[in-house]
Formats: sequence, structure tokens, C-alpha cells
Amino acid sequence: MIGGTEAFPELGQHCEHDDCNQLDFLPFTCNACRKVFCLEHRTYKAHGCTREDAGSRTVAVCEICLESIEKEGGEDDGATLHRHAKSGTCDASKPRKTRERCPVPRCKEVLTFSNQNTCKACNLKICLKHRFPSDHDCRMTKFTYSRSGLDCRDKKKSLASHPSIKAY
Repeated sequence: MIGGTEAFPELGQHCEHDDCNQLDFLPFTCNACRKVFCLEHRTYKAHGCTREDAGSRTVAVCEICLESIEKEGGEDDGATLHRHAKSGTCDASKPRKTRERCPVPRCKEVLTFSNQNTCKACNLKICLKHRFPSDHDCRMTKFTYSRSGLDCRDKKKSLASHPSIKAY
């Protein structure tokens, strides 16, 4: 069915859902059945697509070696894992991939390159929420930091005592 209006006949397309036929100026084309749909019927489930599994891939994760194994056809997880175990590629001696977490009690934050901080006093890797020594019970007592900025006055006094550095 050709879309558009009388003034612009090539503009837009009609939804190919049986009950809809709405003229849509920004239509969606299903990547499985290649039919055109409106916003309401664009999902596989909404338009009852018969070929929704055409380009999809599913995997099962082996609990022994933590490897992802691609399923074949309509295979279930048990059959996929059994095929993987029989193939000989499953190796339990591989080191398990563990994600480094913040060592503060009850903090479950996973440490990544963008959300971790190393404490300058105790060299402990911690999340950004616990970056201050008072928040992670820092074991080093020679450094005393505070959020209130009181230690900044002490630094000014120590700088003023040095003859070549002037404090303003």
C-alpha cells in the first residue's frame, strides 16, 4: 500500500499490521519479516512476528570455566552445556574471573578504571564514595584529612615558617 497524502504522495507509509493501517511519517521496518509498522506495532511481540528469532544469537554460560557457549537452533541450556563438556574445551583449572570490589564493609561497588581511587595514606584501592580516609577507616594515622578543610590552616602555618615560601 502506498502512503502519503494528496499533496505529498511519496511521504510516509501505512502500518502493515492487520488491525492498524495507520499512516506513519516515521515508520519502522522489522528486521526479521521486512514489513513496515507504526510506533505501536514496531516490536516483534506487538505485531506477532513469525520470524523474530531469525538473526538472534543466544548463549549459555558454563559454571565450571565461565565460558559463553552459543546455542544451536532450539537447543536448551542443559544440552548446550553437555555438548560443551564433551568437547574437551571446558577447563576447570582456568583462573576464575573475579571482579575487584571495594573493601569497605557492606559496600558492593565493583572497582573499574573510572570509579576507583587509591588512598594516599594506606594505598588501599577503594570506590569514589569511600575516597576520604574517614570513610574507609584508614589505618595510617600520620595523615589527618578532613572534609571541613581544617587541615588547610595547618599547611599555611607550616609554609609560613619556611623562609623562601610566603603564605598570603
